[in-house]
Amino acid sequence: MKFDDILVRLGEFGYYQKRLYLLLCIPAISTGCYMMMLIVAMQAPDHRCMIAGYPNDTFDIQSDFHRELVNVSIPSPGADTYDMCHTYSYPSSVNYSDLEAVDKELATKVKCNKWVFTKKEFDETFATQHGLLCDDSLKTSHSQMLFYVGVLAGDLGFGMLSDYIGRKKTFAITAVILVASSVSAAFAPEYYSFLVLEFIVGASIHGLFMVCCVHGLELVGPNKRIWAGIVIHIFFAIGLVYLAGVGYLLRHWKWIQLAVAIPCTFYMFYWWFIPESPRWLISQGRYDEAEEIMQHVAKVNKVKTTERFVDEKTIDAPEGGQLWHLFTNKVLFIRTMILFFNWIVVSMVYYGVTMHAGKLSDNFFLGFFLMALVEFPAGAATIALLDRWGRQKLQCACMLTAGIACLCTIGPVLLGGDDLMPLTLTLSMIGKFGAAAAFGVIYVFSLELYPTIVRNGGMGASSCVARFGGMAAPYVAQSGQLVDGNFGIALPLMIFGGASVAAGLLALLLPETLERKLPETIEDAIQFGKPQKSPSKVTLGLHSSTTSFPSQENFTKL
Repeated sequence: MKFDDILVRLGEFGYYQKRLYLLLCIPAISTGCYMMMLIVAMQAPDHRCMIAGYPNDTFDIQSDFHRELVNVSIPSPGADTYDMCHTYSYPSSVNYSDLEAVDKELATKVKCNKWVFTKKEFDETFATQHGLLCDDSLKTSHSQMLFYVGVLAGDLGFGMLSDYIGRKKTFAITAVILVASSVSAAFAPEYYSFLVLEFIVGASIHGLFMVCCVHGLELVGPNKRIWAGIVIHIFFAIGLVYLAGVGYLLRHWKWIQLAVAIPCTFYMFYWWFIPESPRWLISQGRYDEAEEIMQHVAKVNKVKTTERFVDEKTIDAPEGGQLWHLFTNKVLFIRTMILFFNWIVVSMVYYGVTMHAGKLSDNFFLGFFLMALVEFPAGAATIALLDRWGRQKLQCACMLTAGIACLCTIGPVLLGGDDLMPLTLTLSMIGKFGAAAAFGVIYVFSLELYPTIVRNGGMGASSCVARFGGMAAPYVAQSGQLVDGNFGIALPLMIFGGASVAAGLLALLLPETLERKLPETIEDAIQFGKPQKSPSKVTLGLHSSTTSFPSQENFTKL
């Protein structure tokens, strides 16, 4: 028997698999927290330059628009706020209460290096503590970009390690590294040490999550894999809700960091609760160990059997293939590029819209919470519609929903400003809904389009290129700072929207995979999508005996 045949006999998603799957889904909560942590830690609240000798250096910026302060700080045009980066400098010490408007002729405009912040939402962020503002504001984007570089390194490094030493040992290693680096990051003394630690956090948290995805699905039967692969996203969304909650309660980046890091110590005890992957053991020729686990699965699932399940005949031996085979034919090259573009855009929009949420609401944590909340119906919609609408139409619909919603924010931002901010936030939430749903669809769509002999490599490459979208997201989200006025708020959403619409329309050029026998060889992939006389009604979940299961590089938004 093939391994998937064994799972069908033992129960595709029996009690044993459910228990293990739940345990391995819990780290997705921490993954959701860390993938968005720097959005919170690098927030720059409203601020103005600190003025030596002025008595109210800890004030509410929006309400404290005193006459004497106006004569020193530079008001922003059309609003009761101040220039956040410059102030007036006078040739000698002045009495602010005696200043008149005409005295500004004696002043020069200078950059400031100390600021006063509103305490409305944060007591302190890493950006405010270390002055990552004005000329140094781009450093906040650099830190987020480097975090996603770490995620990419975790994909590659821990992925290879997982195939070399096993899922269980890799899980234990990443858990220890994650706890050490994340706790240390909360006490980083300056910017560059914080960057290094966040790089390590990114690599370890995604390495941990990647092992959970693979390990959890390797014991799930073929008819349950798509469902199980999408449900783990719900735990990711729970992490976002948790981050919004602890952020709102604690308000200081260091305590928020620790509130996410300390629970990760629980994962270090998984060594005594999770087994090694039987698939991996079989691939290493360790049949007796795999057999022992499968007999335990049968016992827990209450399947009575006296036969041996695992021996050398259990090994799936797919034909050899290399990733570069996807680029040797024009048809496959175009399809692969379209898939890559969709992965990049969906990652960029998913993270970027969330990063931009703080500018779309008077309350940062409310906006962040609402952006997290939409992921729950997005996951449910993906599960409900995948086998009804098909992959091609659903991917296009999700990306167009995200793109059009983001583009529609231009109107209320430019015409209504703060008065229409709730409408702007609602449209952004719809955009996030589309991007979150598209993540689940593009995963399944890609998995079914790549031929069996290069399916693992294709999914690994797709996961890697998605990281470039994550790296670009903070820069696009911050691009609005290059433009004054309300248009600066709309600019990032215009970029996200335009890219989403383009990706959705390009998805229509891909062949539908629903109820189609999936490609096994390169030649099958080339011919895939062309009219057939009697197509076999076989989906991803029903052709498992001929389709190799994706390895560590298989997932997703993270």
